[in-house]
Formats: sequence, C-alpha cells, structure tokens
Amino acid sequence: MTRSDRFRAAVDWLQLILGAFVMAAAYPMFFIPCGIAPGGFSGIATLIHACTGFPVGVMNLILCVPLFLVSRRTLGRRFFIRSITATALLSVFIDILPFPAVTGNLLIAAIFGGVLLGVGLGLVMRADATTGGSDMAAALLHHRLPHISVGAFVFLIDCIVIVTSGFVFSVEAALVAIVAVFVQSQVLDRIVAGFDRAIAFLILSRDPDTVTKRLLSELERGVTLFEASGGYTGERRPAVLCVIRRTQTARLRRIVSETDPAAFVIAADVSEVTGEGWTLQK
Repeated sequence: MTRSDRFRAAVDWLQLILGAFVMAAAYPMFFIPCGIAPGGFSGIATLIHACTGFPVGVMNLILCVPLFLVSRRTLGRRFFIRSITATALLSVFIDILPFPAVTGNLLIAAIFGGVLLGVGLGLVMRADATTGGSDMAAALLHHRLPHISVGAFVFLIDCIVIVTSGFVFSVEAALVAIVAVFVQSQVLDRIVAGFDRAIAFLILSRDPDTVTKRLLSELERGVTLFEASGGYTGERRPAVLCVIRRTQTARLRRIVSETDPAAFVIAADVSEVTGEGWTLQK
C-alpha cells in the first residue's frame, strides 16, 4: 500500500467514525426525547425503546447484525468490515452519548435531527460503507422478489415504521417523522455528491470559435466541441460544451451574450465532476 493509499484509508476511517458519531447524536438530542421514529431499523429500535425501555443502540445492532451475516458474501470484504464497524459505532454512540434533549418542539426536532442523520450517513457513505438497516433489508428482499425495486422496498419499510409510530406515539409524531426522512434525504444527497456543484452549458452559436476562445481565456475552463445539425434547417455547426462552477455562470452568460446574442444555450446541473484539471481550477 502506497503512502497515498494509506492516507486515503485514514481519511475514510475518520469520516466513518465522525459520520457514525453525528448520526448517533440525532437520537438523544432530538428523536428519542420527542418520540420520532425516522424510518429504517433505527426507527424500529426507537419504537421498541418507547414500548419496552430497551436501549435504542443495542436493539439497532441486534436488528442489523443478522442482515450483515446473511449478505456477507455479496458485500465484499472491505465494504463488509467498514459497514459492520459503522453500524456497531452508531449503536454504541446512540446509547453512550451524554447529550441532553435540545428541544421539545417536534418540527424543530425533525428538521435538525434529519440534518444530523443526513450529514452523518453521507460521511459514512463517502467512506464506502453503510449502516445497514432498511437499505440492506430492501436489497435482500429485492433478491427474493426481483420484480420489485430496492427503492420500493426501502419506501415500504420506512412507511411501515412511520405509520406504526403514529400508533405508538401520535399522529403528529408520524407526520414530523416524514419531515425528518425528507430532510435526511436532501442533506444526504448534498454530502455524497459534494457541495462543489457544477453547471454544464451546451452552446449553439453562429460564432463558436470566438465563444470557445473567450471561454478558454477568460474562464480558464476546458471546452469540448462536437458536430451538431439543426433538425429543421439541416445546418451543421460545432456545439460547444463547457462545465463550470456556479460562481462562473454570470461570466459565461455575459461572454455568450456579447459574442452572439442569438446563441441557443442549454444549462444543466451536474452533481459530480472528476478528471484532470477540474479540482485544480477555481
């Protein structure tokens, strides 16, 4: 293993531990005191805790470990070790963290608890791991019933947990649990994809050469040219593709407008950009 590989592994494990810690903090601070079960196996553990007093973390581990053992062969050694470690840390942290309840307001608890879950799970996933739970259960069910998607099974499990929480806690608690799940999914997407989002511009101009030169010199961004044909006119001309940071959007629009006010421009959000030069340019 090279020094770079060791450094990358160290960063991954740091993210994994931090992610499990952040996820766990959501439970004593927001979910458990307010009676919110935000779907998944940890939500089931929260319901069992409310009915029996059994520790949430221990119950989460009891529910998840059998899934890991059943699916061990399909996970791969590295993913299995990291994931079961993340799950164990999450379960232990939930029960030992001394954080007090922050609020008794259900909506506030759902929003901020969802943020912590999304940030934590995002860090764990960026470390090439998972915390098991409904995702893994859904994958196993999908293997048995391939005509039903994994996403459908995850949705079904979360719905069952949330509906059950309406009977264990209250209808209001079930409603805010939906808010928590939504917030978690939105934050998770941002963490996994990264905050350095980009925009891809496709430019069809009568003066593509000038547009290209100005983009290269003024924005210092790479440009890709490919041949395009108008469906109505049959006219052939180069199409200009340029991926830029959001902060450069106004400058690109100005360049295109000054060069060719009649240019046809399409902009699309890009969730991930990799490749030589991109991360070095600001």
